[in-house]
Amino acid sequence: QVQLVESGGGLVQTGDSLRLSCAASGRTFSAYAMAMGWFRQAPGEEREFVAAISWEGENTYYADYADAVKGRFTVSMSRAPANNTLYLRMNSLKPDDTAVYYCAARTHRTSNANTAREYDYWGQGTQVTVSS
Repeated sequence: QVQLVESGGGLVQTGDSLRLSCAASGRTFSAYAMAMGWFRQAPGEEREFVAAISWEGENTYYADYADAVKGRFTVSMSRAPANNTLYLRMNSLKPDDTAVYYCAARTHRTSNANTAREYDYWGQGTQVTVSS
């Protein structure tokens, strides 16, 4: 099984920064996870891709971003046997960034890493609200 728990959301003003965290645990994650991602969903909207990170071995990581967040958001990963944490550093926040942010984990390779249905496990989400 895989457990994903997000934290770090909140209410901020335009231009502020936030860092989201997602703690990942479970035997399935340790044994099979090969990528994680951040998605977000605003009221009345579909869930959309924000950023993803995949890895090979211990020190090689690949990151990808949605165009809307490139240059403002940074995804990173801390991997350790008992402490796997996904981060999303969000700078220069805008009201359009307001949404519930979800982290997700993937246990298979795909050419569609920015597609929500490709992810096998999801967290409960954390609210980010950016006021103008």
